[in-house]
Amino acid sequence: EVQLVESGGGSVQAGGSLRLSCAASGFTFDANDYAIGWFRQAPGKEREGISRISRSNGQTYYSDSVKGRFTISSDNAKNTVYLQMDNLNTEDTGVYFCAAGRFTWRWTGFDYWGQGTQITVSS
Repeated sequence: EVQLVESGGGSVQAGGSLRLSCAASGFTFDANDYAIGWFRQAPGKEREGISRISRSNGQTYYSDSVKGRFTISSDNAKNTVYLQMDNLNTEDTGVYFCAAGRFTWRWTGFDYWGQGTQITVSS
């Protein structure tokens, strides 16, 4: 059974930093055809993709809303993907999810999802 567990959420003031972790189990994390993505859903808004990393070539991708502030990385030995979030602002508030998929394109094709972790940024 594939499981993704996010951790590292919490409350922070604007300008602060947080690091999220996504621990994966139940599949071969270093399989070349997997990608891991981070998504978020702000109150009253649709879920949006914000970052992803491809296992095959390590290629990363960021949405315009987080580019230059967030950094995605992976530790394959630990089956864990991280999202370092710097210079947070109030618009970053929401529930953050990690997801995994084999046949993904940008923000689609993710089959497995974590339960989400809340991030609240106060001004």
